Order: sequence, then C-alpha cells, then structure tokens
Amino acid sequence: MSTHKRKIRYAVVGLGHLAQVAVLPAFAHAKNSELAALVSSDPKKLKKLGRLYRTDRLYHYDHLEECLQDGIDAVYIVLPNHLHREFTLRAAAAGAHVLCEKPMAVTSDECREMIESARKHRRKLMIAYRLHFEKANLRAVEIARSGKLGDLRFFSSDFAQQVVAGNVRLAEPVEKGGGPIYDMGIYCLNAARYLFGAEPTDVLATRAGEGGARFRNAEEMTGAILRFPDERLACFTASFGAAAIHRYTLIGTKGSLTADPAYEYSKGLNLEITIGKRTAKRAFPKRDQFAAEITYFSDCIFKNRKPEPSGEEGLADVRVIEAIYESARSGKAVRLREFTKKRRPDMAQEIYRPAHGKPETIGVESPKGKTA
Repeated sequence: MSTHKRKIRYAVVGLGHLAQVAVLPAFAHAKNSELAALVSSDPKKLKKLGRLYRTDRLYHYDHLEECLQDGIDAVYIVLPNHLHREFTLRAAAAGAHVLCEKPMAVTSDECREMIESARKHRRKLMIAYRLHFEKANLRAVEIARSGKLGDLRFFSSDFAQQVVAGNVRLAEPVEKGGGPIYDMGIYCLNAARYLFGAEPTDVLATRAGEGGARFRNAEEMTGAILRFPDERLACFTASFGAAAIHRYTLIGTKGSLTADPAYEYSKGLNLEITIGKRTAKRAFPKRDQFAAEITYFSDCIFKNRKPEPSGEEGLADVRVIEAIYESARSGKAVRLREFTKKRRPDMAQEIYRPAHGKPETIGVESPKGKTA
C-alpha cells in the first residue's frame, strides 16, 4: 500500500443504511483516506452525522459541484441505483475520482456513459465490489484456478432475506434498479464470473411472487440459469421474501467448494472444500471489507493505476442483469453478445482491515425493519 503522507479526501454521497453502518465507519481503518464531506438531502442526517464524524463540510445533492471545488479528491456514491449514473457524471466533470456502489447503474448504456465520462475527464472509476479484496472469496478463486477441483462444471447460489414492507429495497421498480437481482443477485452473478474466469453466453430466467402489498414494485424473487463457455452452467435465486441465506457452491469433476456465508460483511465467512473423500473447513473472521476497498481505491489514485473492479466490471454484470429480466419477461432464453474481460480478482488484492464496532446511526432502517 501507498506510503504517501497525504490522504485522499472523500465526500460520501448518500447517507442511507449502508453508508451509515459500513461506509462512514470504514474511514477509521482506511489510513490513506479521509472522510472530508457529507452529501445528502436530509439536513437532520447531515447535521448529526457531521458532528459524529467531525466534519463541517455538509452539502445538499444540488450543491455537489460546490462540495467538490475545494480539496475533495474522490466521492463514494451510496445512492439509490437509478442515481448512480447522474452523480458519477457530475462528480467526474467536477474533477473527482469516483467509487460507486454496485450495481454500477440500471442499464448497460448508463454504464458506458459513466466509463466514457471518467475517461474524458481523466478520473478513476471503481465499482465497490468489496469481495474482490476479501480473503475467503479470493481463496475460492485461487482454488478454482488451481485445478484441485478438476474441470469446473457448475455453480449454484442462494441469496435471500426477508425485506419488510416499506423498505427502500421494495420502493423502486426494476426499471429504476429495484428488485432482488440488482440488490442481491449481482453478488451471485459476480461470483460465478470470477470463479469460472469467464463471461456467460446465454441466460434463461423467471420471476415469482409478484403483486400483493409488499411486492407491488419489486418482485419477491428471480431465478436464473447462465450458460458459460466450456459447457459450464451457473444457476442462482435471489429473494426478498425468504429466510436469510447467502451461499454458493462450485462443483468440479474432482471436488467441490462451498462458501457459507459467502456474501456477508457483518460477520465472518466460511469455506468448505471437498476433494475425493477428504473435506477441509476454514473460517475467516469478520473484517472491515469497506475499509479495504477504500484503501485500494485511494492507492490506485496515488499510483495512477486502473482499479481491477473497474467500470468494465460493473458493465459486465449489468449487461447480464438486463438479459435476466428480458428473459423473465419473454419466457425465452437470451443470447448475450460477446464480451471480453481480461482482469479478474486474485489473492494479490487481498487487504485486511480489522472489523469496527456497531456504529451510531441516524434515521435509517435495516431491511428487517428495525431502526439500525
């Protein structure tokens, strides 16, 4: 990591649940980075969180450009999905590097606009795939590539939680990036892509649990089957209406690997590897995954390096999500255009930062409905 004494100064844009429980506290462990400004439309959140995190640089969304005029190097965008494009374009044009939460945007066209804007303004653009720096998942990638599991054949994953009525996750329709695939299924999709080290060629998907009071805007669940090169399959289901689960299994001709939990940031992760008749289990204690990704992005800025989870990585997932919903609507398989993606996460990107305690939060709710 960088030895620069100066820190990259960030404005965090959006102060919802994820920002408050994970992003803002992460700056305490991202030693090359500094939380310098907060941007929100909620004056109560701005005032209280500004006091809590010791910054008086507090701005409304309408004044983002003013925020970025003086001494801000980068933004971390933690806004609803349909706003990612707008605020990325505004930030890059104002001269800030952009770390944007996933999904990168709602459509692949929006993703391409974001990539082009960052290129035009010579700014770094990284999509916040925190698991690209987390040891358990990177170890899984290493095992998948090693040949120990034999010829990789199929991947399966389940990601679900019970989301209460009225939660922001159920407020937006698919057309604005709502629904369980944009929110949760993207983890399953991204894991399949980095474990296979390839891009899917065909998609078949279906939705269930639509309508009713709770799922008026966003469906309860969607399942997808993805065909990969070399006769490989990946299947997964993402649900807003089932008991909590977050796991994946990779099956080869000689063995299997299961991560359970696989996608969490609030607890430790576990791997189980079976090769022949031998099974090994390993636990990976909880760590601050957000501090790791912020540290990495700041180092890319200092060293003028292109981040690995780049805009192209975000585009790679969003183009498949578009195909998933197209297939679910039509009831037919969708053929994807050829897409080349060379860089993949590996163990060299692993960054450890210690876990933080439970932070104080202002006016936000978890998906379970409890004020967090």
